[in-house]
Amino acid sequence: MSGSVLLMKYSDAKVAGALIFVASAQFIVALIVAEAFYPGYSVAQNYISDLGATCRATCQIVQPTSTIFNSSVTLLGLLVIVASYFVQRGFRSRVFTVLVVMTGLGAAGVGVFPETAGVIHQVVSLITFVFAGLSAIASYRVQKAPSSYFSILLGVIALVALALYVSNVFLGLGPGGMERMIVYPALIWAVGFSASLMASST
Repeated sequence: MSGSVLLMKYSDAKVAGALIFVASAQFIVALIVAEAFYPGYSVAQNYISDLGATCRATCQIVQPTSTIFNSSVTLLGLLVIVASYFVQRGFRSRVFTVLVVMTGLGAAGVGVFPETAGVIHQVVSLITFVFAGLSAIASYRVQKAPSSYFSILLGVIALVALALYVSNVFLGLGPGGMERMIVYPALIWAVGFSASLMASST
């Protein structure tokens, strides 16, 4: 393999890492800010998507929380989709690339279709949760140990938490707390994975 091709792959991996890092970091910060602006918000009892629109018997939209959350999660999804292009160029792993694309599409969908969209929101949220966990697990193919082991572990934790969540088993954490056991491991993986890509030299 020529040096020019190797350089291209290094560059693609770094670009993908930078995009995923920015996507994840801005969402983590925006999530904290959105929660702070929502009066009486409960990490245990409120869903994450309640920040975009809270729909029970009626729908309530709290500003600026709604704008912050919906914009941030949409940006998260779009940046991940763009990053998937560079992931494919850098690693030529179609399976992993498709998983990353689906994660990005799901996340963008959460922002475009908040809880006011009903079943559509539920579908895009499920897509995000499932494919984020699978992406973490599949990323072992493009990482070295021990990063690959941590990625598998975080992906498994996210998917196990998802199974408990959809089964209404919250282990005392409440629905919001269990939902975060899906999302937080995926975000931790994304930040760690992006850092490994940006630092990669092979």
